[in-house]
Amino acid sequence: MASAAGTSGGNASLTHPLLASAKKQVGAKGKYWEAADKEARRATKESGGEDGRPLLFRTYKVKGALLHTYRALISIRLIAVLLFFVWRIKHNKSDIMWFWTMSVVGDVWFGFSWLLNQLPKYNPVKTIPDIAALRRQYDLPDGTSSLPGIDVFVTTADPIDEPILYTMNCVLSILASDYPVDSCACYLSDDSGALIQYEAFVETAKFSTLWVPFCRKHCIEPRAPESYFELEAPLYTGTAPEEFKNDYSSVRREYGEFKERLDSLSSAISKRSDVYNSMKTDQGDAKATWMANGTQWPGAWIDTTENHRKGHHAGIVKVVLDHPTRGHNLGSQACTHSLNFTNTDARIPMLVYISRGKSPSYDHNKKAGALNAQLRASGLLSNAQFIINFDCDHYINNSQALRAAICFMLDQRQGDNTAFVQFPQRFDNVDPSDRYGNHNRVFFDGTMLALNGLQGPSYLGTGCMFRRIALYGIDPPHCRQDNIIVEANRFGSSILFLDSVSKAINQERSTIPPTLSETFLTEMETVVSASHDKESGWGKGVGYIYDIATEDIVTGFRIHGQGWRSMYCTMERDAFCGIAPINLTERLHQIVRWSGGSLEMFFSRNNPLIGGGRLQILQRVSYLNMTVYPVTSLFILLYALSPVMWLIPDEVYIQRPFTQYVVYLLVIILMIHIIGWLEIKWAGITWLDYWRNEQFFMIGSTSAYPTAVLHMVVNLLTKKGIHFRVTSKQTAADTNDKFADLYDMRWVPMLIPTVTVLIANVGAIGVAMGKTAVYMGAWTIAQKTHAALGLLFNVWIMVLLYPFALAIMGRWAKRPVILVVLLPVAFVIVCLVYVTVHILLGGFVAF
Repeated sequence: MASAAGTSGGNASLTHPLLASAKKQVGAKGKYWEAADKEARRATKESGGEDGRPLLFRTYKVKGALLHTYRALISIRLIAVLLFFVWRIKHNKSDIMWFWTMSVVGDVWFGFSWLLNQLPKYNPVKTIPDIAALRRQYDLPDGTSSLPGIDVFVTTADPIDEPILYTMNCVLSILASDYPVDSCACYLSDDSGALIQYEAFVETAKFSTLWVPFCRKHCIEPRAPESYFELEAPLYTGTAPEEFKNDYSSVRREYGEFKERLDSLSSAISKRSDVYNSMKTDQGDAKATWMANGTQWPGAWIDTTENHRKGHHAGIVKVVLDHPTRGHNLGSQACTHSLNFTNTDARIPMLVYISRGKSPSYDHNKKAGALNAQLRASGLLSNAQFIINFDCDHYINNSQALRAAICFMLDQRQGDNTAFVQFPQRFDNVDPSDRYGNHNRVFFDGTMLALNGLQGPSYLGTGCMFRRIALYGIDPPHCRQDNIIVEANRFGSSILFLDSVSKAINQERSTIPPTLSETFLTEMETVVSASHDKESGWGKGVGYIYDIATEDIVTGFRIHGQGWRSMYCTMERDAFCGIAPINLTERLHQIVRWSGGSLEMFFSRNNPLIGGGRLQILQRVSYLNMTVYPVTSLFILLYALSPVMWLIPDEVYIQRPFTQYVVYLLVIILMIHIIGWLEIKWAGITWLDYWRNEQFFMIGSTSAYPTAVLHMVVNLLTKKGIHFRVTSKQTAADTNDKFADLYDMRWVPMLIPTVTVLIANVGAIGVAMGKTAVYMGAWTIAQKTHAALGLLFNVWIMVLLYPFALAIMGRWAKRPVILVVLLPVAFVIVCLVYVTVHILLGGFVAF
């Protein structure tokens, strides 16, 4: 957190903590990277650009000394793994041959899986937007801009599991982003169809008339009020410090009242509906939910009926804020204040509420269906060239983020062939130790940068900007046919929408949306109806892909398969932040859906082995890795349970000669971590990030991943897909503990294997100690060495499962030292039990 900056003279007020200045931060480039586009920049500077457009992002590669070492180690380990396989086959000696066979199959799979993961990492590339160059090119002297339009999609499914306050903060951060107001529109998709969500949206529109100009006037970061007001010393970079303290206090007070209004909506709607229902005598037993204007809500009612419940209601489209050229339509309902915004643009982007129609007769296709409904509605209304989507629990953390993504889309090099720009996912509610690896920086800062050197990163579900026509299934310019025919059997039967698709393909820009007549609004409700995308290409070759739990990866795969590329955007200040499930059970449910969806992709027409005709070879390898990685967990689970062999009286060895086998394993495992150490350097992550990734993969491999594999087997046998479960973002009811969810243990069946592995290894270590006490004098040096090596494996598993052991402790885990004491005590107890039983029954039963 920045400290207060003391000054003198007229700026003495800057010593106030609210006006703390920013400290210099480490650049986004990183010290292990060097420029990779010097020649291109030199040529562009000399020629003025091939088509008049400047270079709008900078490209960096890993410095040669580190990159060559990294590649060499990967090659050396590959050779070592192959030699290890040859050695195992030549020495096919084991006390349990079936287990030896299983272990060899497992080792072959581990090697194959590692290769799939490692090959695409041969050429990491970092790309950083040049926002200053974008401003010089597209911001005009009169204060306007020629930047293309952006439609921003926000999706929410449930106002309980996804708290309304999170959603509205996301919307506010979008409305206040630094992008031309008349070129930006925000669409909220509410899959619950609940009136409370719509009225909260209206309240947000009212509050935005204060919040947005406040952000612009004072250059506020971040522009989500909940996150901003949590800062102890917000950074100030604006130009009116003398007015800031008064404005800050006023806006913070108004925000508190705004939250109170949101909290009271539920009771207000219920009371209002009771009053209206008591006045109506012709409704029979139906108790309608009523809007503030005295009309019945067309969506889900509080007292549900057949046509007014979640999963069965008409489509709803409501333009809450009209296009800024026509002025917002709030009238006297806009937030009243006395702040001075004379020289500040107080206009607000267009704001639209959508709740797609639902019917029990049709599959709603989860999040993909909601996004496609937004895609069609926005095509009719604003039809922006670019689209960016957010989950409702994310918000814009860097107001320049939209401009940053546009840099890649408009760049003269590969801009026209770039289908989407993916940003890293960041989370600001994770516990300081990141116990369950929520930050996942090994993936976001390692794997994604590696893919950036190929055809581009995969689509990750949120924080991703798309080119509209790429979502429509149109080929990239370098392989696109002329005179594309827009057909109803592909895009649906709406004539207005078909016309909008043609305009999008021809890149016709509309500055002002159509007039909101009754006929036009009816057409918008038609394109979000439950049945509109049936018997068409939606969800197949058009829009976001259906019939799979992970619509994001498959949609990205389909686009890459058409020959498009994607880009990964790195910014010094994180572009977006969100909420992650810090409860272990919720985190594992999330992993089950992701990994289950990946397996579904492998067994679908989007299998990377056969789909995607224009995929680059290493891009195909990366997608194959994304679809088969959960299978690795079956072999990890087998190895993790092998310590039960300590309970067998005789010595049992999986491979002979055992010492040489273990040494080979240790060398190969050590090389993985040396390669990981080099990845840590070029990815700019920490050892803690890397270690948490290892620990959570072990936890997932004994719980979530095997569950996903089981679900996939059931799916293949019964044709029932992975059950979609919205990850709950609600926290435990403890206002005094920000991380209360971390200590709330919720037992589910998928945790049984993990508990079994933990107990088996605790027991194995205890029995090993007991055998050592009993047989130490009788064991040979070789037996002692074998026992020590086997015990090392048990201890390694225990260290990897340490976060899970903390989870079992619940609130006692706030003091981890308790676990450090309990585990040795458990080992000693098992040891004593073994020794006692051996003394009492050793003469009768072998131990």
